[in-house]
Amino acid sequence: MSRGWAPMLEQLVQERYGALVAYATILTGDRAQAQDVLHDALVSTFSARASFGSVPQAEAYVRRAVASRFVDQARRAVRERAAVERSAHVAPATVELQSDVLDRDVAAALGGLSPQQRACVVLRHLDDLSVAQTARLLGVSEGAVKRYVSDGVATLDALLGTRTVARDGEQVPVRLVEKEGERRAR
Repeated sequence: MSRGWAPMLEQLVQERYGALVAYATILTGDRAQAQDVLHDALVSTFSARASFGSVPQAEAYVRRAVASRFVDQARRAVRERAAVERSAHVAPATVELQSDVLDRDVAAALGGLSPQQRACVVLRHLDDLSVAQTARLLGVSEGAVKRYVSDGVATLDALLGTRTVARDGEQVPVRLVEKEGERRAR
């Protein structure tokens, strides 16, 4: 069997592993789980004999595979948790996200979203995918993506206090907050 994919995999891991783990951590909220999801995505990507012309192409494909694996695992976990809760009558827990890339408040707010909302918001706003691309990647309808993004952004706005449009449609000013020690150049 030819191993023409091995140099690309090695180069991808060497150059972009840290960024891929950070991306997966944004979705999963846990570095160890992020590494597991990333490794699954790498194995499935390169065992499928995919060929890529460049590291950025390979990275984009692996990022999408990470998001897909995350949503699959989240769906499975929700089903399992629901079965346990039905039998134990336990209230569902919230996810505490930890990210080296995102501000602590943003990571905490993302943790308050459902896995589907979180995946859609991350793919649309961090990966800048279109609605159609996000829907195809996650295996849901475009309408579902729009709803998940809308609900997710509304929840993030409420949690972070960043709402820019009031319920009646009137514009609301956005208040910029500077971190201690930072000064904006004017």
